[in-house]
Amino acid sequence: MKIYKSLQLDFNFNTVVTIGTFDGVHIGHQKIIERLVQTAKKSQLKSVVLTFFPHPRMVLQKDANIKLINTIDERSLILEQLGLDVLVIKKFTKEFSRLTAEEFVAEVLVKQLRIKKIIIGYDHHFGRNRSANIDDLKAFGKIYDFEVEEISAQDINEVSVSSTKIRNALVAGDIKIATKYLGSPFMLSGVVVKGKGLGNTIGFPTANLHVEESYKLIPKQGVYIVKTTIDNEIVYGMMNIGFNPTINSNNEQSIEIHFFNFNQSIYNKLLVVELLDRFRDEQKFDSVEALKIQLQKDKETSLKYIEKFHAK
Repeated sequence: MKIYKSLQLDFNFNTVVTIGTFDGVHIGHQKIIERLVQTAKKSQLKSVVLTFFPHPRMVLQKDANIKLINTIDERSLILEQLGLDVLVIKKFTKEFSRLTAEEFVAEVLVKQLRIKKIIIGYDHHFGRNRSANIDDLKAFGKIYDFEVEEISAQDINEVSVSSTKIRNALVAGDIKIATKYLGSPFMLSGVVVKGKGLGNTIGFPTANLHVEESYKLIPKQGVYIVKTTIDNEIVYGMMNIGFNPTINSNNEQSIEIHFFNFNQSIYNKLLVVELLDRFRDEQKFDSVEALKIQLQKDKETSLKYIEKFHAK
């Protein structure tokens, strides 16, 4: 998959396009992408997703509190796995939002993306003040020689419901429901940074994951079973999201992972961590010894789960 981060494109091929945020790239989105990829192959076109970043709400509504299921890099990774040919990530600005509907069609879709077909929701609005709808798009299609395929109300509703359910599930710590709608485990991406080293002192060294993107949705605090790939090796572990109240006095939330059967230094390494399950809330223990006993139980719980559901 080729990724472009502007609309200065060098396409020497014609395309079938869909447009959207595709946050989570969940099972509803996947149906649309699969249709896009299949249509492209059948029509001897290239499949293209046009997406926007930052999220339009961050720009137009100054919504700093918006939380997304994926970072832009995670979204790219998932789309690539679905067989997409080209991802165009257009920086969303106020100036871009002021393009008229016809300017958007003529300059972006026709001139830059070389569109021959677009697959789009029945409720899609575009152009300045989102004033144009799918009927306008079909009219432009006749003028500029491209076909419009409409995504049904049922499919669009499925996308909307899935996104809401995933966000609610993650906030509630219900990883099973989130995984069901995502079609694969929810992921956290971040760089391993130095912590206080307190885990070493109690026999459970941890990797501290720093998630740079403030817009990334962080699930409910608690203890999770996780999986990642380090140097092409799958590694399992248990992860705590929270404040480590037993041995920590500050109020800064951390994401710490204890990996099983692993003792390499991974500082400054970028990890993509998949959350497989959540099995308890974070809690404060009366002593460090009581915490150690619980961590050993957590490890046993995690290893049993991994053996049952993820054994090779």
